[in-house]
Amino acid sequence: MAIKGVLFDFSGTLFRIESSESWLRAVLAENGIALPEPELVRVAEQLEAAGALAGGALPAGRLPDDLAALWAIRDRTAEAHRAAYTGLSRQVRLPDPGLHDALYDRHMTPAAWQPYPDAAEVLGALRERGVAVGVVSNIGWDLRPVFREHGIDPYVGSYVLSYEHGIQKPDTRLFAVACEALGIDPRDTLMVGDDRRADGGAADLGCAVHFVDHRPVTERPDGLRPVLDLLG
Repeated sequence: MAIKGVLFDFSGTLFRIESSESWLRAVLAENGIALPEPELVRVAEQLEAAGALAGGALPAGRLPDDLAALWAIRDRTAEAHRAAYTGLSRQVRLPDPGLHDALYDRHMTPAAWQPYPDAAEVLGALRERGVAVGVVSNIGWDLRPVFREHGIDPYVGSYVLSYEHGIQKPDTRLFAVACEALGIDPRDTLMVGDDRRADGGAADLGCAVHFVDHRPVTERPDGLRPVLDLLG
């Protein structure tokens, strides 16, 4: 199979969200709220265990009954995404109720995300080889500003975001839209992602699939470079 197009997942594949502690610190600072260090660390740990940071750890325990159904469809609309994550955040007591929405808003900013060290290099090399590059993501907000701010947008030919189509991975329809956006047959397409269930759905459409590990940026300096080897 000759690969003519490569689709990439966003979170955990091309970019990594900041830590829960960094996330909380930034929002507290923006709102002029100070917490004693032990309390700040404790609250950050509670938010992480709740799964309140989109792109971060999944909920550690059983979801509250009123959030379970919403969680399953959280990436289909912007409203569901915000409601799901602020709902998880509200399981943790914060010094100001307004911080729950402030935390959600923070995670959508370019400052909250860092590209993996080899992301620009690999995407640039693909474009130089004439390989079409697209991003297909389960998400509830527009991630394009993140790519622009970090200088990676010029390498991306199309973005297919679940909330803009009301479909979320592993539904093959989202991958079909992504392949169509690149003008590439699924059988000539490689899907690169970190979620074996969600991103693995591309295989049902006929795409080749390659998985990377969702690890901190400092621990995965060259996890994307094998993609170039797959193209020969």
